[in-house]
Amino acid sequence: MPRLKTFYAVAMIAWNRFLLHDGWAIASHIALSVLFSMFPFLILVTSLASFFGTGSLADEAADLILEAWPTEVGEPIASEVHRVLSEQRRDILTIGAALALYFASSGVESLRVGLNRAYGVRETRAWWFTRLESIAFVILGAIVMLGFAVLVVFGPLIWRVIVYWLPRLAPLENLVDLLRILTATVLIVAALIVAHKFIPAGQRRFRHILPGIGITLVLWILGGVTFGRYLSYYPGAYASMYGGLATAMLALVFLYILSAIFLFGGELNGTVIAAKRRRLHKLHDQRFEEVRKAPL
Repeated sequence: MPRLKTFYAVAMIAWNRFLLHDGWAIASHIALSVLFSMFPFLILVTSLASFFGTGSLADEAADLILEAWPTEVGEPIASEVHRVLSEQRRDILTIGAALALYFASSGVESLRVGLNRAYGVRETRAWWFTRLESIAFVILGAIVMLGFAVLVVFGPLIWRVIVYWLPRLAPLENLVDLLRILTATVLIVAALIVAHKFIPAGQRRFRHILPGIGITLVLWILGGVTFGRYLSYYPGAYASMYGGLATAMLALVFLYILSAIFLFGGELNGTVIAAKRRRLHKLHDQRFEEVRKAPL
């Protein structure tokens, strides 16, 4: 019970910090930036894949991104993504690809704004340095996505070879589907770790960012399931309101929910770090008083 009360108190402080730091407004900024950055990022992935002669991997990379989304949200976006990516792109070094890379980095910059507020730090680095850092994160993310896509593409082939030599493992064919789920999960966890540890200003230890990452994953699962069930019960709600823009609005609202949860995870980490810092300062002051009052 004491631990539960402590967690509740910390969560309420984090929630108040979320409201104080304009969390809802920053979440809408992140959601719009991520939606705006998604297609340029996937175009960059397509350009890289075509550059290495493996253009079909871009479709797998897009599927990995949308793997954890509710079906009602992910399927319409996936169809649009595959339509955009159906064109073979070899313009990785052209102005168009450079602009796509720049626009994709705007999503990282929006995360930086929210996390700097959540951790109570001020950005002191030059704007061009942080933009280059964001571009580097985008390129690294694209390469990682292609790497995981290779694993997913060759996973069934590897499994067929294993089953050929070990026929008794044939009933476990569902492991291939499990591999896709695990791959998407690893991507999400890795992205959260990179976001909390490296994107905002300052330095944080790995154990200091784990609480926020854990609560973000749990709330993302609950939020995704809840939003998916809402859409299944009211399938025409957004179509009747937004018409042809329903698909984009569904994605935007879903990203808005995810962004708010992500920022709350950052606020939770910021609350825990601030509490530990105050406790250390208080302990230091007590020891100083003890030393000062001690007889010589």
